[in-house]
Amino acid sequence: METQKIWSSLNDELYFFILKKVKNKDVANDIFQNTFLKIHKNSSKLKKEEKVKAWVFQIARNEIVNHFNTESIYVEKLNLNKEIPLQEYQHICCFDKFINDLPEIYRQVIELTYIKGQKQKDVAKELEISLENVKARTKRAKDILKKKFNECCKYEFDKNGKLIGESNCPICKAQ
Repeated sequence: METQKIWSSLNDELYFFILKKVKNKDVANDIFQNTFLKIHKNSSKLKKEEKVKAWVFQIARNEIVNHFNTESIYVEKLNLNKEIPLQEYQHICCFDKFINDLPEIYRQVIELTYIKGQKQKDVAKELEISLENVKARTKRAKDILKKKFNECCKYEFDKNGKLIGESNCPICKAQ
């Protein structure tokens, strides 16, 4: 099936599907464009025309997942295969305080994964929880940390989720 035919029949429905999932027009436009690039590139692989809609929406879902997987929520993209020294983050205002203030279940996974540099599967084994649970706790911890940096220190995040700017933290200013 030709890309133009797919575009004509599904573009509005697909765009609003993506927008509903990501809730950001710029991100939706990027994902929408990437989806159609993949559709165009792989249209010859589609065997049955009656399955085109399911195929197209699966590509879109994969692009949405890719977007959220590559979006860095933490201070910077971390290489999980090497140990990350704690000193690397100590210049960041309130870092230790925010880590220490995390609920125990979240602090454990952050310390083991990012400070001690363990792989998530090893953390799961050590804490006797599932890998999925480690990933969920890590995401929740990152969300808490991001919120705290935003609220307290007034750091901003760039498009890749990295902290940028100077701290505008009332706690640091008081010291």
